[in-house]
Amino acid sequence: MGSRREGREMALQTLYLADTCRIAVEEALKSTLSEPGPSSVREFATHLANGVEVHKPRIDAILVKYTQNWDIKRMAVVDRNILRLSTFEILFDPETPLSVIIDEAIEVAKTYSTEDSGKFVNGILDKVKAERKPAA
Repeated sequence: MGSRREGREMALQTLYLADTCRIAVEEALKSTLSEPGPSSVREFATHLANGVEVHKPRIDAILVKYTQNWDIKRMAVVDRNILRLSTFEILFDPETPLSVIIDEAIEVAKTYSTEDSGKFVNGILDKVKAERKPAA
């Protein structure tokens, strides 16, 4: 498994903890970063988790736009945070190809949620990718 995947998984664990325990991402990071791991993984996870936190209102507005008939608060916590994480990458990480972001999200969803979650995440992110602005 690549370090970027590990970073995404650590960021997901952080966002999940913050969401379910209703604590700040900064507090959740203290817990997830206490686990051993390469500094590159920890830095990437921190970047992703903090980025989602900073941009959450915009990210959630985009997700609401593309998840018609779904209340974002009623989504499975794992799925919601995979979508937030991937939407952050789509919007703010133009160096990573869209196909990589979406494929990683699908695989993480299959690992941490259900097989159907992979399909759900794919369908939503396929729409969200239209929000990416071309790299300058």
